[in-house]
Amino acid sequence: MTTDILMRAAAAAALALPLATAPLAAQENGPTVHVRDAYARVATPMSRSGAAFMVIENTGEADDRLIAADTDAAEVVELHTHIESDDGVMQMVEVEEGFSIPAGETHILARGGDHVMMMGLTRRLEHGDAITLTLTFDEAGEVTLEVPVDLERMPGQGEGMQQRHGN
Repeated sequence: MTTDILMRAAAAAALALPLATAPLAAQENGPTVHVRDAYARVATPMSRSGAAFMVIENTGEADDRLIAADTDAAEVVELHTHIESDDGVMQMVEVEEGFSIPAGETHILARGGDHVMMMGLTRRLEHGDAITLTLTFDEAGEVTLEVPVDLERMPGQGEGMQQRHGN
């Protein structure tokens, strides 16, 4: 009897594994948004802020816009980008209008560019942990995903950076 229960549990877990690693999508009708290669990081183990990065693809026929993000891992979550000031200094600023994702196109949230900023972390983010992140799109609605904390990934690694450079 116990062996039968264990075998059923193992079979259910094996069926769920492809779902856990597949890109997440929102809505079957209208804009279809897929999120891939998501990861979060902090600069140091004691950081009070962190960021999340990912590749967002709109495979639908209508334009969409990422307008908000939320996680219980931070007190404040904002959409940010980096801009160069008149004196050549890079500054991080909130993008209140969100990020446009035109139909059939991909928008990359990457280090040094657009990203999800998490301020006032409610816990330490350690390599191998995961956070639950909910993205809100103007048309596609909410997409909730488990985002791994990856403190080892170097700038330029990952699917998003490869796409940014033409691959």
